[in-house]
Amino acid sequence: MSIVHFLANPWSSVWFAGNTLDYMALLLCVSLGAAFAFRGGIFNLGLEGQVYLGGLAAACALLFMPPGCPPGLLLCLAAAAAALTGALMGLFCAFLKRAAGANPLITTFLLSSALTPTADFLIAGPLRDSSGSMLATARFAATLPRILPPSNLSISFIISICLCLAAHIFISVTGAGYRFRIAGGSPAFARYGGIDAEGLCVPALGLSGALGGLCGFFAVAGTYGLCYQGFSGGIGWAGMAVALIAKNRFPALLPASLFYAALKSALDQTLLSSMMSVNASQLLQALILVLAAVASAKRPR
Repeated sequence: MSIVHFLANPWSSVWFAGNTLDYMALLLCVSLGAAFAFRGGIFNLGLEGQVYLGGLAAACALLFMPPGCPPGLLLCLAAAAAALTGALMGLFCAFLKRAAGANPLITTFLLSSALTPTADFLIAGPLRDSSGSMLATARFAATLPRILPPSNLSISFIISICLCLAAHIFISVTGAGYRFRIAGGSPAFARYGGIDAEGLCVPALGLSGALGGLCGFFAVAGTYGLCYQGFSGGIGWAGMAVALIAKNRFPALLPASLFYAALKSALDQTLLSSMMSVNASQLLQALILVLAAVASAKRPR
């Protein structure tokens, strides 16, 4: 297979192009959460769990709301439930840092790891659709409108881009964004200027978790139309890789997430159409990402 054919695979049909852009939307949302934490001087290693638990919260809202609720209102409530779940996970870790000095690098990861089996149990047990063979909930009556059928691309693509632009305006123009940027970049200088650098871990982890939860909502209500066990599939870690490639610059998240989504789509298609093994595909994907991260790193003069 030539390199041209490999790179053209993600755009070879409406189905592949739409699904590539849909994965880009999910990556953009979760990488925005990772970048917010990084810009605040915090590592949020719980994004994978925040995506998963946020998606589960959205699924519960979509399944158990009273009948007769308008679909638009139902989706807004589900999005709010997902964002709130992720935000609470992040804020709990921020509280532990403020109250006991616990390192968020550890607490975000441990909390995510502890709650993920609980979500697995709920999806495979009480919430499972007994009429189907999957470990998944029933399909939702209300889902996000599709943009490019028959692909999975939904309006989450547009919303994610708008969130990215809004984040760039916030961090670049507003006074709160300036304080946020300074505190994350140089805590000592921020303290010298009278900025509570330590206190900014609260909004950093709260916003990061909320965006992770919102990504879970986009996945279950937009991409899949249901919540199945393990639907997050490592997207939280992929979002962190995208944020690092973009050097935590919000506008750069757009091409970085597109690059990652196209790369994954091309490798998945190559895996299906050739004798390449799953391990070889993952190894090649990891190698390309490492090279991209090295190329984007600052080199000393």
